[in-house]
Amino acid sequence: MLNNKKVNVISFGEVLFDVFGEEKKIGGAPLNIALRMASYGFPVAMISAVGNDEDGKVILDYTRQNEIKISGINVSEEYETGIVQVSLNESGSATYEIRFPSAWDFISVDEKIKDIVKDADVFFYGSLASRNEVSQKTLFSLLESNDTVFKVFDVNLRKPFYSIQLLEKLMSKADFIKFNDEEILEVAQEMGYQSDDLTSTIYFLAEKTNAKAICVTLGKHGSILLWNNDLYKHEGYPVKVADTVGAGDSFLASLISKLLTDYNPKEALDFASAVGALVASYSGANPKIESSEIEMMIKG
Repeated sequence: MLNNKKVNVISFGEVLFDVFGEEKKIGGAPLNIALRMASYGFPVAMISAVGNDEDGKVILDYTRQNEIKISGINVSEEYETGIVQVSLNESGSATYEIRFPSAWDFISVDEKIKDIVKDADVFFYGSLASRNEVSQKTLFSLLESNDTVFKVFDVNLRKPFYSIQLLEKLMSKADFIKFNDEEILEVAQEMGYQSDDLTSTIYFLAEKTNAKAICVTLGKHGSILLWNNDLYKHEGYPVKVADTVGAGDSFLASLISKLLTDYNPKEALDFASAVGALVASYSGANPKIESSEIEMMIKG
């Protein structure tokens, strides 16, 4: 399904446990992205931090078992592994209560991490990992250390952990930006663009940032992709939703996987939409998805 598996992938940011009542599941958007990329056979490295605790050991073991390089994951003696309390409404949509501080708020740079980034072809990062100055400073130093890497910014607005000034700075570093429909309208309005029209908003942000590629997910209504000045739309695949946790992360990982290896934007959007829908039909952020399931969904 994917032609070139030699694309070196970095994912930067939070690794944590999502807690659903009594149940705990490994998550964090950057780790979800890394896990999905690794499942396709790409060489993937994670840059993050965990605590020197049982949760941290479990995450390191799980990440290693799933073929992700963990030399870029710091182990903190001062801060605990991240925890997020997840609440689901009747339609499976999630709200989050994110513990602060957590180990991933204090990601530091060392020579190992610099070397990892030096060899990267794709660098995923989100807004949440910049909520604390230490990780934020590390992120910007790494983004500036490799001029050729393809930088993918996953906008992940979690109140109160962002500001428009920070988002503009993060967007200015990106080649590709992914929003959901609520996020893109909020960001554009904060930048002075007062419109509810998604298409014109996409072009506005493409003009105002360095990102010439933008994708907006629309929940069950599909997605819109701006790629090489052309606009592509997908209506989405109908599924019975178990929960939406991680569906957007797998969508993004799948979209970038296809765009950078097969170069066909329409096929990339089909593929990503199928994977995102399948993830939403399972419980948890990182279900195993068989290629046969993806093919069946695309063929209808």
